[in-house]
Amino acid sequence: MIHKIDPIVDCVFKALLGSERNKNLLIHFLNAVIGFEGDDIITDVVILNPYNEREFIDDKLSIVDIKAKSQNDFKYQVEIQLAVYPALPSRIIYNWCTIYHSQINKKEDYAQLKPVYSIWIIDTPLFKDIDTYHFKFGLNDLTNKISLSNQLSIQILQLSNFDENKSICNEAERWLYFFKQAANKDIDNLPDILKTEEMIQAMETLKDFSENQRNYLLYQSRIDKELELNTFKRMVREAEIQLAIQKEKLAIEQEKLAIERQQREHEKLEKEKALREKELYLKILKEKGIDVGDLE
Repeated sequence: MIHKIDPIVDCVFKALLGSERNKNLLIHFLNAVIGFEGDDIITDVVILNPYNEREFIDDKLSIVDIKAKSQNDFKYQVEIQLAVYPALPSRIIYNWCTIYHSQINKKEDYAQLKPVYSIWIIDTPLFKDIDTYHFKFGLNDLTNKISLSNQLSIQILQLSNFDENKSICNEAERWLYFFKQAANKDIDNLPDILKTEEMIQAMETLKDFSENQRNYLLYQSRIDKELELNTFKRMVREAEIQLAIQKEKLAIEQEKLAIERQQREHEKLEKEKALREKELYLKILKEKGIDVGDLE
């Protein structure tokens, strides 16, 4: 390939798993990650928001996910997420709820609801203190170890925790290896790990972005937009830090002024108290007939 292509850049990721020509790759990915076997295996999908390069030709880094349904009407969402932030879990749940809720309208009933599987691939740690790279969340009672329903499945693949140097044990790990290492591989000299029908097809998509000038320019524009966004975020963080420093300085100055005011007020009260005590003392002396001329 002429240029290195990172498969987790949004436009490449969407072309890999969200285009009609690579529909079989999406099927393979879903079966591998979710772990479907036997009669549950996905044999066909309808991509509900197929890849369209026009959605990337703008000045924004839009949210790019892949939505699909399989032959049994189960719904699937796959999304790549490069930046992790505190509200990300809420966004993940909200997106799942949106898809689940959209299945029926007021003329239908709850029995028509189908499971929704949401898969998020994240590039930076969301769970920093856990070594696991594949997280599976559902509706479970942890005390009694029972499930309320199998209709919610949220799975998170944490790329940073996956060791690409370990032996690959299953197809899900092969995909993780691909996402982490494909940019450094040459399609004409692939390691055995990537010499499967699906991985070769995935590498062909990367090759297309590498050697097709139009696609490479699109890829490069997305990298530029990401760099611009990262630069803007850094500037915002630096501004927030400076604002916090200024707020801290202001708070210290205000506290200092408050202490000085308290000291002045205390000194004033002490002087007033001393003056009243002196006046009372002089009054008592006068009442006793003592000359206090020199004391006044």
